[in-house]
Amino acid sequence: NKKLKLGIDAFNIRSGGGLTHLKEFIRAAKPLDYGFEKVYLWASTQVLEKIDNQIWLVKINEPLLNRGLFYRLYWHRFKSFGNLTKLECDIAFLPGGTSLNRFTPSVTMCRNMLPFEPKEFLRYGWSVKTLKFVALRIFQIRSFKKTDGLIFLSRYAQTNVKRLVNKFPSNIKTIPHGVSSTFFKSVLKEYNSEFSIEEPCRLIYVSNISPYKHQWNVIKAVHNLRLLGFSVHLELIGAEEEATPLFRQTIAEVDPFGEFISFRGEVAHDDLHRYLSASDIGVFASSCENLPNNLIELMAVGLPIACSKMGPMPEILGNSGEYFDPLSPSDIALTLKKLILSKKLREKLGKNAYKRVSPYTWEKCSSNTLKFLATVARQHMKKETDIA
Repeated sequence: NKKLKLGIDAFNIRSGGGLTHLKEFIRAAKPLDYGFEKVYLWASTQVLEKIDNQIWLVKINEPLLNRGLFYRLYWHRFKSFGNLTKLECDIAFLPGGTSLNRFTPSVTMCRNMLPFEPKEFLRYGWSVKTLKFVALRIFQIRSFKKTDGLIFLSRYAQTNVKRLVNKFPSNIKTIPHGVSSTFFKSVLKEYNSEFSIEEPCRLIYVSNISPYKHQWNVIKAVHNLRLLGFSVHLELIGAEEEATPLFRQTIAEVDPFGEFISFRGEVAHDDLHRYLSASDIGVFASSCENLPNNLIELMAVGLPIACSKMGPMPEILGNSGEYFDPLSPSDIALTLKKLILSKKLREKLGKNAYKRVSPYTWEKCSSNTLKFLATVARQHMKKETDIA
């Protein structure tokens, strides 16, 4: 078989989950096993500096990719095709979810469910952010229709996006992201049987502060538990975004002196597992996700989890957690109360969650992705040969 060349156009990847996926995908990749002799990666200097060097990897920076979104879109729309063609790439991979050039074959990913769930993005009100999601919806539906292969991160995403797109590529694959090995524990944590004022039950919620994450409802729920006499402490970790005023206001109302709520802001991903390991219960209250990385990281540490029942969360967590309505502080409080009162339940759920998340490795993600890319590339080559 002819050796393949893969081109990765990461024009719209800058930070967050997209960058984590790209870093871990490259780190775990074994492209030679799937017939790829060379991989070319176009991205900003900032992104390329965070990607491990590999003997088969060629990092390429274009000046426009170091500038704002308009310039990066311009490069992708009008320059990417020429770069991929010049280097004789057999397939283009666009992990950022948007594909606006005419190179074929190409594979893209559905990474973000917000553009496809108006009820959720309208939580931002009528704002520039909302208009961005509307634009993304248009661009990504167009991308999904014209691409040769499409990767989803969860069955939930595939089912719901299919309802909106009347033409899908024949090559579709669900490939979940992985969990960094630093989160997995060879020996699971001990589950405390009793809590006290000196040793309260330590809850942790890790996620960016956004309208669909509902941290304020979790804060109110914890406040309700305190009023009932439960000794609990809530640690919140995440970058401050559009919902900061409501978030800050709720903390000021229920815990003005910082007695039982700690907000640490954004924490380096490499340090996050330490905070999770020191906690007793994980909380995840999002109402919109594709594949919730923060949830699977809680699972990898072996934490018992109180989780939102919306979106793909039941698909990911299964019967290894207790569920609540993220819009209801009282329902969140009842779920947390159930976990706090039963060490046996916490231990059972924590161990089950740990077992359930074990297949979510970056090695498996990278392997399945490369296999899929090679399949799409060779199908296209065969089709071209048959036509000739």
